[in-house]
Amino acid sequence: MTVVDDVRSTVLGLRREVCALHEQLTRYQLVVWTAGNVSARVPGHDLLVIKPSGVSYDDLTPENMVVCDLDGRVVEGEHAPSSDTEAQAYVYREMPHVGGVVHTHSTYATAWAARGEAVPCVLTMGADEFGGEIPVGPFAVIGDDSIGRGIVETLRDSRSPAVLMRNHGVFAIGKDARSAVKAAVMCEDVARTVHIARQLGEPLAIAPAQVDALFDRYQNVYGQR
Repeated sequence: MTVVDDVRSTVLGLRREVCALHEQLTRYQLVVWTAGNVSARVPGHDLLVIKPSGVSYDDLTPENMVVCDLDGRVVEGEHAPSSDTEAQAYVYREMPHVGGVVHTHSTYATAWAARGEAVPCVLTMGADEFGGEIPVGPFAVIGDDSIGRGIVETLRDSRSPAVLMRNHGVFAIGKDARSAVKAAVMCEDVARTVHIARQLGEPLAIAPAQVDALFDRYQNVYGQR
């Protein structure tokens, strides 16, 4: 199978964007070796673009990004796609508003995942970006859509764009791939700061009404409009 002509220019753009966004994962030290990945939905088509499996970050190019359908089958590309492809394809099928998915094993957030503990909302950044705690998803095996089911089950009724999959790592979603990368970066920053705060004592929770107000302001007022 090959990508049809009417979507080819969109796919080429997403190949470049998805490739470039992997640099952010290394810049913010969210991944090691070949672990982790970024994917993006192809708008208006049942396709996604994702990192190839086991390829060094230094060797990633737009050309070796892999195009798959939303069942995880390769449509275009010379490499095998990420082992997370079926899981992320499930997220795209079940959550139509999601345009990007990111997976990392960032140190502090994954430490919370290893404990099976949600990161509490004790920072304004946590309220701004996540609208509450960063939740924990169930343990799930790698290689099929089990992780995707856990992501959807956990985030479907949550304001958080990130989930800590137990004993595994972070999965973040967004309206596009860049937004998902941002959520993964913020997840690690919040997890690290809250961990340090707990070494000093019990962090102070933010009242739910204040969490709501902070989330609304950040999502709807903050920044350029």
